Amino acid sequence: MDKLVKFMLLFFVVEIVLAQGASYYLMGTYAYIELPNENLNYTAYKYLRGIEMKLSDYVDSSDVSKINLNAGKKFVKVSDITIEAIKNAIEISESTNGVFDITVGALTINAKRFKKLSEDSARKLINFRDVVISGDSVMLLKEGMAIDLGGMGKGFAIEKVFDYLRTSSGFISIGGDMKVWGHKRTLAIKDPINGGTLVQMVNSSDVSISTSGNYLRKHIETKDGRIVQVTVAHKNATLADAYATALFAMSKDLRDKFLSENNDVGVLILYDDGSIFVNNKFREFFDVMIFKDGVQHISKTNKDDEK
Repeated sequence: MDKLVKFMLLFFVVEIVLAQGASYYLMGTYAYIELPNENLNYTAYKYLRGIEMKLSDYVDSSDVSKINLNAGKKFVKVSDITIEAIKNAIEISESTNGVFDITVGALTINAKRFKKLSEDSARKLINFRDVVISGDSVMLLKEGMAIDLGGMGKGFAIEKVFDYLRTSSGFISIGGDMKVWGHKRTLAIKDPINGGTLVQMVNSSDVSISTSGNYLRKHIETKDGRIVQVTVAHKNATLADAYATALFAMSKDLRDKFLSENNDVGVLILYDDGSIFVNNKFREFFDVMIFKDGVQHISKTNKDDEK
């Protein structure tokens, strides 16, 4: 009982006082920004909005839209931040063996949204190796290809504004992606099966969290039909976002292999029967995790054996 009381006290008093946060509509969802100086909240929003205007395929004048429009035709000169995002995405595509692939836009944009291609034709065009970068210009080698940064864009934007402002502490969330730094905070993961909260956590260190599931990103197709939701904890918001997308889509064997080779990735997986898998790296990011059925102690000795 004493331990329970201590955990509950920790859970409710850990947050330090920041300036009042502000909510904005951003990247097709709602963002919440809370920084030490209230003026910085709007500065962060403007910076994030600038990234959206360059990377969103829903903005006709964006760098990404121009690249897609000229697929198979010519190189398009783009901003430094677009080059950085695409290079990051290609590296992540390599590290996930193409499970994460930014050229999925052939399917999500050209086939499903614009109906320009059949889905079968679009799938044949998905290949991140056909993205060519030359200096400050980008080209997609085949007509019908398209870049879709939706699988990492929010995390990338959060990480960029964090690097840009370098405040001593803060919290930013955009949809299912969030980053907290410089303080401890109560965080939560929603339960998509039963509603309400699946787990509440108090971070022990700076952490980025991203959650992925078909109810959030309709275009993701998982090879493991039991999985409802994947949440990734990582120091880097870009990687948390991209890895959540990729891990949700992977088969169990590929997921196990990826996690064994990338021990900096924390993961919490919710299955369709309501059971939960949490690896040790995920636990290391939090002082306490409170599930629906009570308090979960931090354990660093449990084996990372997914069912």
